[in-house]
Amino acid sequence: MKDIVTIGEILIDLTNSGTENGIPVYKANPGGAPANVAVAAARLGAKTAFIGKVGNDFYGDFLKKTLEDNGVDACGMLTDETARTTLAVVSVAASGERSFSFYRRNCADTLLDSVEIDPELLQNTHFLHFGSVSLTDEPSRSATVYADREAKKAGATVTYDPNYRDKLWNSEAEAVEQMKSVLDMVDILKISDEELPLLTGTTDPEKGTKQLYDTYGIPLILLTLGPDGAHFRRGEETGKAEGFNVKVADTNGAGDTFFGAFLSQMAALGIYRPQELGAQQLFDSVRTANLAASITTSRHGAIPAMPDKNELAAKLGEVN
Repeated sequence: MKDIVTIGEILIDLTNSGTENGIPVYKANPGGAPANVAVAAARLGAKTAFIGKVGNDFYGDFLKKTLEDNGVDACGMLTDETARTTLAVVSVAASGERSFSFYRRNCADTLLDSVEIDPELLQNTHFLHFGSVSLTDEPSRSATVYADREAKKAGATVTYDPNYRDKLWNSEAEAVEQMKSVLDMVDILKISDEELPLLTGTTDPEKGTKQLYDTYGIPLILLTLGPDGAHFRRGEETGKAEGFNVKVADTNGAGDTFFGAFLSQMAALGIYRPQELGAQQLFDSVRTANLAASITTSRHGAIPAMPDKNELAAKLGEVN
């Protein structure tokens, strides 16, 4: 039985790391939001697995090894013999904020088909996690929705991050429509302050999360606020856990670290339904997730920057 199974894209983040003789230099970092969540949680002690697709190329081999080296079960990671592994070029501003350009048309992660998914992975997990990037194209869109519904039927808690990447959609309207189309089956929603106005039309945390709860009945909504921490809503119960001040190097992977850390906290407690968390357990889990994310932002890359269980415990000891 897995604590967390994630499904979706896994790719290479070609991250700008400066220049050499006036020529931009890029590092090939492993990435892809669902894969990041699986790694973040695994590093913190959760039993995780990943479902997705890569090309039969060097990058595909590298990504599979990265998952395995980080304790993620890669049995659900498939190889497409004709398509290539997706690449994302990541530019990082002086503030640490990142922007993306994708080389993804007809690439492997978009070609995952529902018939290729091992049903045992869906039937033997406490959490099934996905994001919106796998909703941009068919057949990965149908495969993702299939996995969500099958896992939920088997009793899993479905978690979702509508991580918006504008360059992957034909229009903002299409993106919003697809991002909203799956909210009716979500048990825990992790949304950022960038995506809240897209889905609700407001930047106000209280109003936006209330609208999402009233419209879709999502049991727990986690709204990340960058350095300001995170707001959370469980029905009519709301709260906020403050962030931690660090010198930001790169924000790539921060939200994935946050969510992986939060879910790993639930798994460590042996609680898999958000309604069953005590009020203090909920606050503490959000606060710990904030701390894990802050550690990731203090270093470059997504997966390479994520803390392990010992580092996070040591940092918690320092701030408590």
